[in-house]
Amino acid sequence: MEIKLCIQEINPHVVCSLCGGYFIDATTITECLHTFCKSCIVKYLMNCKHCPQCQLKVHETHPLFLLRPDRTLQDIVYKLIPNLFENEELRREEFNKSRGMAIDKKPGNKTEEPVVPRLSSIINNPDGHLYKNDEQICLCLEKYRSQRVLYHGKVLSLRSLDRKFLRCSIRVLVSHLKAMLYKKLAIPIDLQIEVMCDREILADEVSMKQIFLLNWFGKETPMVLFYRFHETPENGIT
Repeated sequence: MEIKLCIQEINPHVVCSLCGGYFIDATTITECLHTFCKSCIVKYLMNCKHCPQCQLKVHETHPLFLLRPDRTLQDIVYKLIPNLFENEELRREEFNKSRGMAIDKKPGNKTEEPVVPRLSSIINNPDGHLYKNDEQICLCLEKYRSQRVLYHGKVLSLRSLDRKFLRCSIRVLVSHLKAMLYKKLAIPIDLQIEVMCDREILADEVSMKQIFLLNWFGKETPMVLFYRFHETPENGIT
């Protein structure tokens, strides 16, 4: 079944609350995950250290350090809004040409034409899908409770992580966190572990952004996740 939506219904999710226009170079505050145009939020944080939407203090001295580009959201905006990408590129070209910026001095180029910086988007950025370019989320991985399991005749205890706080891409999946736990805690691969949020067991294919939106939206950061051995009678957990 084909579903048609009016652009007005989507606007609250793709419009910058500071300028009232569609996101250009969408940039997210990592502490609260609110998104704005890059130029808008940079100008705003030069005079104020709090998020314009929720008033959460971003950083006492260097708020710009906690900004991350949201290239996935920006790509969605360019695909949803007809000609937005082309019009913004043309506007930047005209702006740079009027100031004679970035002259191309390639050998044999008799007419020195301005080389205009391109927009930052997955559309024209071959590295746009690398995790390092994603918006980030702050996590705290806590052991759910003291657990011991009988493994090959020996009692194996689940210990806590030495470093339980981490910052990762919003596209990281629960399966990625499990792989890290197996490696960091030296858990035998034939023992199953579970990751939970608010006592809800999370599926391996769920992303950090899905967990945040469904289970942690409106709460203080970092988002707290718990891990434990999978509780089955054959595991002999105590």
